[in-house]
Amino acid sequence: MKILITGAGGLVGRALADHLVRGHTIRALLRSDLDITDRLAVDESIRRERPDLIVNCAVLQVDPCELDPELARAINVIGPRNVADAASETGAEVLHFSTNYVFDGRTTGRPAYSDEDETGPINVYGETKLEGERAVVEASARSYIVRTAWVYGAGKDSFLAAAPRRLRLGEQVQAITDAFSTTTYIRDLAERVGEIINQKRHGTYHVVNEGTCSYYEFAVAAARLLGLSETEADRLIVRVRDCDLQRAAPRPHWTPLQCRLSGEIGLPPLRNWKDALAAYISNDL
Repeated sequence: MKILITGAGGLVGRALADHLVRGHTIRALLRSDLDITDRLAVDESIRRERPDLIVNCAVLQVDPCELDPELARAINVIGPRNVADAASETGAEVLHFSTNYVFDGRTTGRPAYSDEDETGPINVYGETKLEGERAVVEASARSYIVRTAWVYGAGKDSFLAAAPRRLRLGEQVQAITDAFSTTTYIRDLAERVGEIINQKRHGTYHVVNEGTCSYYEFAVAAARLLGLSETEADRLIVRVRDCDLQRAAPRPHWTPLQCRLSGEIGLPPLRNWKDALAAYISNDL
C-alpha cells in the first residue's frame, strides 16, 4: 500500500514510518509539511498523494490541552475530521490514534477497559480525543481507531522512557504510586498496527502490552533489570502521589486496556510489560 502518515515527527509517527516501510510505500509528513487543521491543505495533499491508507499521528498532549482547549479541539477533533473526510472522498482507509484517557479511571481494581466499555473522560485531552474518534468514524466507514496507553520508546523524554536511563546514571526519579495503567513499548505498537492494517478489519482496537502497573512499579522493575540493589533502588526512586505534581490536567487513576477485537481476528495479546521493558532497556538505552 501507499501509506501517508500525518504528524510523523512524533514518537509514534517516526516508529510507524520506520516499521511500515518494510512492505509499503511511506509518505511521512511533519506538521511543517501539512497542518491537518487546514481543511483546504489536507484536501489538496490527499488528492495529490492518493494514498491507500492515511495514518493520523498528530496530537496535542495532555497539559497543553487543558491550558488551551480551543487549540486542543482544532488539533484533536477538527484535524482528524479533515483527514477522515479527505480519506472518504478519495477512497482511502484511515487509522487514527486515541488514548486510555477517554475513560474516567475512577474505579481502581476493575477489569481492564475494552472498546465496549462506557467512556467518560475527565480532562480536555480525553474529551477532545474521544470527540476526534467519533468524528473519524462518522466521516469514514473504512476507519481504524487505535487506543493506546503510556507509550514509551527512544526519542521521547517521557517518564517511562527517561526513568530507566536516569536510574542507570544514578539519578533520582519521582514515580507516581497511585496511577495505574497498561504501558506500550513503541516497537510493539508499530508491529501490531502493521498486523491490524493487513487484516482489513475496521473498528476500535486497544493496543497495549499485557499487564497493569503504576509508574512506581515500572521504575522498580527497571531498577531490577538494570541490576540495582533494593537499597539503591529505594534511594533513587522517590515515591509521589499524582496530586503532588500539581499538573494542569487531572489524570484518571486506573485505565488499563484490553483488546477484544484483536482476539476476534486471531491476533495474540502483546507481550507482558516487563518483557517489553527489558527489550527497551536492551535495545534502546
